[in-house]
Amino acid sequence: MGNIERGAPANSRPAAEDHAGAQRSPNASIASYGAQMAAGWRELSQAQKGASKSAPAYSRYVNRKIGRLFAALAVPLGISPNQITILSALFTAAGILLIALAPMGLAVGIAAAVLLAVGYALDSSDGQIARLQRSGSLAGEWLDHCVDAVKTSALPLAVAVGLYRSQIQPEWYLLVPLAACVIGASTFFLMILTEQFRLRLGVKGVTADNGAKPSIVRGLLVLPMDYGVMCWVFVLWGIPQVFLPVYALITLGAAGFLVLAMRKWFKEITALVRASKDAS
Repeated sequence: MGNIERGAPANSRPAAEDHAGAQRSPNASIASYGAQMAAGWRELSQAQKGASKSAPAYSRYVNRKIGRLFAALAVPLGISPNQITILSALFTAAGILLIALAPMGLAVGIAAAVLLAVGYALDSSDGQIARLQRSGSLAGEWLDHCVDAVKTSALPLAVAVGLYRSQIQPEWYLLVPLAACVIGASTFFLMILTEQFRLRLGVKGVTADNGAKPSIVRGLLVLPMDYGVMCWVFVLWGIPQVFLPVYALITLGAAGFLVLAMRKWFKEITALVRASKDAS
């Protein structure tokens, strides 16, 4: 199926071409795949979509490159962006279920961290595949946001369940992942809402594509908001005396970011509305 051009009937290929394909050596097929993968990598490297100038460091400098590699590997195989989104959701779900249901331990934490990190990298690759295939769609973007919305709340709830099943002490610590759930869901919703208001008021988001220079310092300062960092924190899952304070610090940092961001977003939207009224 993967050898037939998209849109061509299955029986439209000449018999001679079928015979030539059957006689093609495995080495030739591997070389062709390698060439297509390299071409995809180069194209994505030269036309990389911009990111917010305040994008967290791991997401910008690590996760996007891994996602680019996954995209370059997937496109020659004819894998669609939506298929990658679903695969990302499956990896993420597996990691979340491990945290919630498996006994708390070092091996479980490492496995969950790898699953979550791979899921996150795949989440970055679906949009890059769409650019390579020129197949981006609102439906695909909607699906991607759905997966993001679910995992934003599901991961901290899984932490709460896992800690409860492990009879963690003191019990009040269970409030930390519950707070992280509220903070994460609120941040995700308000970021999307603010972006939609910007678009409605005729302003694009501030990205590297439209002139904003990325800030390494700012990227490091917002690491508590970096989902990629959260993925790898679970390597400490088997060491509660270390995991608990680190997770609490990340949650506290995320809370501080949300408070500052809400203030900034409110002032920005207020100014844009005022400017829109003055212009009319």
